[in-house]
Amino acid sequence: MIRLIIFMLFFACHYSNASAACGQNGLWLQVLGSGGPELADKRASTSYLIWHHGKAKLLVDIGSGSMFHLEKADANINDLDAILLTHLHVDHSADLPALVKATFFTQRTNDLLIYGPRGNHLMPSTTDFIQTLFGPKGAYRYLSSYLDGSESYTIKPYDMALENKQVQTIIKNAEYEITAVPTHHGPIPALAWKVNIADKVIVFSGDMNNENLTLGPLASNADLLIAHHAIPEHAKGTARNLHMSPSVIGQVAAAANVKQLVLSHHMLRSLEQINNSESEIRRHYQGPMTFATDMQCFQP
Repeated sequence: MIRLIIFMLFFACHYSNASAACGQNGLWLQVLGSGGPELADKRASTSYLIWHHGKAKLLVDIGSGSMFHLEKADANINDLDAILLTHLHVDHSADLPALVKATFFTQRTNDLLIYGPRGNHLMPSTTDFIQTLFGPKGAYRYLSSYLDGSESYTIKPYDMALENKQVQTIIKNAEYEITAVPTHHGPIPALAWKVNIADKVIVFSGDMNNENLTLGPLASNADLLIAHHAIPEHAKGTARNLHMSPSVIGQVAAAANVKQLVLSHHMLRSLEQINNSESEIRRHYQGPMTFATDMQCFQP
């Protein structure tokens, strides 16, 4: 009897915590992955999920481990309208094949839209990336039917222009408006994203160092800015060419009058200096600020 009671208590505790979904009402941003490419940070790689009225509508980046957290969040992948890729580094894109394969076991019928940057000599375009994964000669060519229209839904990739640092409207419908702008992530083609939904504005910096000066205008008066805390203040060289320092994050958030700042994409080098990072950001930005962890939910 005692063993049965212990088992029942374990079962109840385990399964009462199995779901980590955000609230069923209103608008939520959930951090599926708050880490970077390292394996020692005990975090999934970068990914963010926008919930609206209990439905998982938009996914921004899809790094390794994020689909396990999507499952833990009780998200229905049939509700997902689009995936917005900031860029195609592994820690922002690796779980895409896992999501596509998982849809085989669902009743999904609505096309899956995937938006990301054009390519260059270092990186493929988003459309080439999808072809390399799922095309007739791709790594996962057994899933190529999701590109040719013979499945119940079709993957539809789109390349976003990077020239002239122009803001681009990607989707505008009755529920939301999505815009993107090119950013500077060293030599890697990259985008920042803005989602205007339910009279709120959520902005995703992606990986960038703000050399283009495009994030501030995009994030103007944003209700929520998710910025990447990948380097400590003293970083130089390649790291600084790829990422914003904490002081730059603070300057951008303050100048843009951001209502809430969430720091994500942590790396060991930045986590070790988190107190200093907070001090550097606070020199400029005094609004609500959180260093995010996996599965955390935020209301804009």
